[in-house]
Amino acid sequence: MVTEDSLLEAVRAADVDVPPRYASVTGSTNSDALELAQAGAPEWTVVGAGHQTEGRGRRGRSWSTAPGKALLFSVILRPPGPPDLAPILSLLAADGMAGVCRDVAGVEVGCKWPNDLVVGERKVAGVLPEASVSDGRLRSVVIGIGLNVGMSRQDFPEDIRPLATSLALEGGEVGAEEILSRFLLRFREAYPADPQSVVEAYARRCVTLGRRVRAIESGGAEVDGRATGLDDRGNLMVETAEGARAVSFGEVVHLR
Repeated sequence: MVTEDSLLEAVRAADVDVPPRYASVTGSTNSDALELAQAGAPEWTVVGAGHQTEGRGRRGRSWSTAPGKALLFSVILRPPGPPDLAPILSLLAADGMAGVCRDVAGVEVGCKWPNDLVVGERKVAGVLPEASVSDGRLRSVVIGIGLNVGMSRQDFPEDIRPLATSLALEGGEVGAEEILSRFLLRFREAYPADPQSVVEAYARRCVTLGRRVRAIESGGAEVDGRATGLDDRGNLMVETAEGARAVSFGEVVHLR
């Protein structure tokens, strides 16, 4: 479990000189970070929590964790650039966390487009980017990550046990603090990365590519076909019966 002291140590180890914010229990670190960003909090403000009661996933879904057994944090960024940079930063964070899970915990983690981290077909983490845009430019981007570190099978709600896992369940023995500090250090070294380099690195870990998928776009339209690659903005390229489609960030189901 990340504590106030261990959060500060992790931030210092990553050479971040902005004071972090910590709550033993909060509704959502992303919600807290969005409020801080709106109030002018500087870039690299890290918001961490021991437990979330209203954790959010993509498309308004809830994110359920057991108290003290997950790594829960959000980072405030203020990158110069257009709004379509926000999804690229999400891919950068996902690729970075997958690499840290392998290097630190010894668990091979893949990226399921666009924002999930998986071991096999089971979700071990999620990345939630939320951007604030003004006059066609990014004012801030909050990148939130929830990683299941020490959760047992019984810690998951019964209906998602077949779909979820944790580093502990996959044989990883490492503390959340070390994962956080290594992630922050890796992310800072790569940020702000060239979008093409980010997409190429993410594609190497992306377990969605080559699969038959059903992509549900943000407007509700469904696209069925084979995921063939990513374009330079990180959109998923799907080969359908009617031809190639670029799917912006939505929901993807892997089909058998």
